Amino acid sequence: MNTQFSAEINDATTATYHDVIIIGSGISGICAAIKLKEAKQDYIVLEKATAVGGVWRENTYPDCACDVPSSLYSFSFAPNPNWQRVFAKQGEIKTYCQDTAEKFGIMANVRFQHELLESRWDTSENLWHLKTTAGPFTSRFVIMACGPMHKPIYPNIDGLASFTGKSFHSATWDNDYDLTGKRVAVIGSGGSAVQFLPAIQPQVKALSLFQRTPPWVLPKADITISPRWKTRFRRFPMVLSLFRKALYLQFEFLNHNLKYKSFSTKLEKAAIKNINRGVKDPELRKKLLPDYALGCKRILLSNDWYRALSKDNVDVLPGITKVEGNKLTASDGSTCEVDVIIFGTGFDVSNPPIGNIIYGVSGRRLADLWAGSPQAYLGTMTEDCPNLFITLGPNLYTYTSAFVIIEAQIKYICSAITKASKKKIVTIQVNPAASAALNKKMQHALQGTVWNSGCSSYFIDKNGRNSINWPWTAFRMRRKLNDFRLSDYHIKKA
Repeated sequence: MNTQFSAEINDATTATYHDVIIIGSGISGICAAIKLKEAKQDYIVLEKATAVGGVWRENTYPDCACDVPSSLYSFSFAPNPNWQRVFAKQGEIKTYCQDTAEKFGIMANVRFQHELLESRWDTSENLWHLKTTAGPFTSRFVIMACGPMHKPIYPNIDGLASFTGKSFHSATWDNDYDLTGKRVAVIGSGGSAVQFLPAIQPQVKALSLFQRTPPWVLPKADITISPRWKTRFRRFPMVLSLFRKALYLQFEFLNHNLKYKSFSTKLEKAAIKNINRGVKDPELRKKLLPDYALGCKRILLSNDWYRALSKDNVDVLPGITKVEGNKLTASDGSTCEVDVIIFGTGFDVSNPPIGNIIYGVSGRRLADLWAGSPQAYLGTMTEDCPNLFITLGPNLYTYTSAFVIIEAQIKYICSAITKASKKKIVTIQVNPAASAALNKKMQHALQGTVWNSGCSSYFIDKNGRNSINWPWTAFRMRRKLNDFRLSDYHIKKA
């Protein structure tokens, strides 16, 4: 252990103790805080920013919205009858997060501008020692509610440092910069680009999209929710509940069937029709037609992506290879001169940055133990880290609302903490044999699925292992996370 850090965290007069410390106040952190408060547990939330909301606080790019219907993209215990649209925009989701935190009275337990710098397990004390920008903390349990979409990726492009214009990532959008009349390059064609590119296309002089692989984009059934339906949802909560359940079942149908090539082929036909509706130029259609199975990469939704790409001021190029001043070169040798570069290159989902600051029983960084292939038991606990929980962890991604996964996980985590409190358990640690068996079973189930069908996606980590997808339904995940079974773990009592 670092000597200076060891001295600091062991100073009992400065380190603040809480039974449970939650890192992050996004969806997972808010849910954990609400459920721990209901369980009458001692907890605080450490948040690096000045407001709650997580990814919906950070991402402010034009037309930022959710691709899961808002009635399902919300807590089951905090339904919102007042969504403006079927697919809510960023600002509305951010407000929902803030309002929910206020409604359930957890704001007093949130410590803003407390960024976690390092977390170390002390075996002698059976405590986690946390170093933050606002001082040291100690805790029996830690919930890493940081989320996988936390640290933006910037591509390694030859000569990028020589660029003479403006540049920013979609996750750190510069809302003070006026794009009107500018020549803009968009790098990447993922989830954020599909939303912001059509929004900025009408105002820019020229727009060059650099895409390595085109995405599958399906139509988005997004409409305004009428005042009449909002009134029904408010007066008859059961109607809203039934609508939510119907949406959940639709996603379960997708989960069950999408892994099969025959089903994804049917969806591909709808996606091709979407291309043909928006693009009349046959050469451009060829550029935008993916050469991999639908579902191998994240499926995107948009009604205006293809129409925007067919506009006269838009050019679609292959992947970027070089930057020289304000001149950008694509892999086919074509060039363009631009004033602005916008990176729509996403996040390093398969390499969670939180692993770089967690040191468990072995004293080694969790990221080093993972070695590029994150693993956890039920996506929640890792072998080297007693009493530490990760939300939206490895192999928990499935086609459903993140809220569904998070609620199931937090129920499981709170069950663990409550049982530990009642039974005077000091530490809970993953059983390596049980973890290895489950992860082996998951990897076997993923073989032959569309997610492992050979395309380059963030589902597949740098070692070629699928460390993201849950191979079964959300129902099966919820059942597995329904109750924390102490028999699945190694425990130590006081």
